[in-house]
Amino acid sequence: RRATDMVRGLLRPKPGIGRKGGLQSTSADSRLLSTAMRDTSGVLRSLQATTPMKFGVLNALPKEVSGTHDYTATNGAAPTNGAAPVDDGSLAGHESLEALLEKYLPEKELEQAIRVLHGYNQGKRVGTLPIDENVASTAAALDMDLKAYQFTAAEEEMREPRTVVMGLVQNSIDVPTTEPFKVQKQSLIDKIEKICDMAGESGVQILCLQEAWNMPFAFCTREKRWCEFAEDLETGASMLKIKELAKKWDMVIVTTILERDDVHSSTVWNTAVVVGHNGNVIGKHRKNHIPRVNDFNESTYYMEGNTGHPVFETKYAKIGVNICYGRHHTLNWMGFGLNGAEIVFNPSATVGELSEPMWAIEARNAAINNTYFVGAINRVGTETFENEFTSGDEKPAHHDFGHFYGSSYVASPDASRTPALARNKDGLMIVECDLNIIQQVRDRWGIQMTGRHDMYAKLLARYIQHDFEPQIIRDPQL
Repeated sequence: RRATDMVRGLLRPKPGIGRKGGLQSTSADSRLLSTAMRDTSGVLRSLQATTPMKFGVLNALPKEVSGTHDYTATNGAAPTNGAAPVDDGSLAGHESLEALLEKYLPEKELEQAIRVLHGYNQGKRVGTLPIDENVASTAAALDMDLKAYQFTAAEEEMREPRTVVMGLVQNSIDVPTTEPFKVQKQSLIDKIEKICDMAGESGVQILCLQEAWNMPFAFCTREKRWCEFAEDLETGASMLKIKELAKKWDMVIVTTILERDDVHSSTVWNTAVVVGHNGNVIGKHRKNHIPRVNDFNESTYYMEGNTGHPVFETKYAKIGVNICYGRHHTLNWMGFGLNGAEIVFNPSATVGELSEPMWAIEARNAAINNTYFVGAINRVGTETFENEFTSGDEKPAHHDFGHFYGSSYVASPDASRTPALARNKDGLMIVECDLNIIQQVRDRWGIQMTGRHDMYAKLLARYIQHDFEPQIIRDPQL
């Protein structure tokens, strides 16, 4: 409560013009903000969204509220301007942590904060790229967050730069979950088609969509009827459209959907499909790790995958896909690295109260440990369902799983990362990266060279035996 009160006070408008023509805080405010962030375990986040019973609409709240924005109030508390209760999925009224810091930290302090939080690429902050005017106009009309960044590598004498442009897409549902399934699915196919066209116009060569992008994330309900969204990887409606768009834009597209495996008794899998630039299916990867958190259990719908850690050699780069919950497993990330991945995408669907403190850490750690690029993509919005369900968190039954906080970003093997997309908007992130930096970092740090894989292999071989005995040396005087 003390931290929340402190932040609320800091985020009220103050007199004085800031460096970007906005409002400016004092140095004392900055110190208080730092204390508040520490008191909230290092993470400032809005609480789980409260959504009126219009099932499935993104937050189901107005984009703008007249008067002072004060979103630090707890759920259901009225804003100071007397408007209806508001929780728009923002971070204390800001779309991201970076936006909050940019508003309240002076330039010099901000630079150091970003250096520590995001790292430097080639001795400076990750650079930005110009955005096509037509694409920017489309994004504004769709109320989307559109960002573009650039990772560079050191110039070499014997190798030319090897640049690749990747894109990350985070999207909400915008049709109530009580609508017919065909209507829900088609609305998302139509939305993604527009975003894919924006990516293609921007020169994106490899595009990754979020987990289960073509449906509500209904696995929290445990209702089996949602299995109807599963489709064949060649002939399904979503797949046909993605293959068409990939060929249209000469673009590789990673699409993670529910797969209906008709060859094996119509089994359902959570599957990432890599569609090549010619519109062909290069291959697939089925989700390795299935969450069983309290009574949220995705194995109600599908089980662990059986495809290993495949890396797909595309026209532009060698890529892997670590689906959602697999990001919590260090060896899962390693598997893609050992098989030669240059970029690993992590299409996800995760909510703030459950995982947000981990989100900014895990993909970045994977990029560092395995010396490849990571594209972390998270769903956005609050999705509500007609029937109440529980989540094993000792809370009363509810209609929504929580707020999917977006915040997609790209992490580089040199420990730098981009700012995040918004927590409360559909978004497209365009990132140009020079893949030469992978070898440069490996030569500098030698992480792969100094790995003791033979020792790890022996430990794991012992560990999986039923009679495994941990290597513990006990103090003889205990």
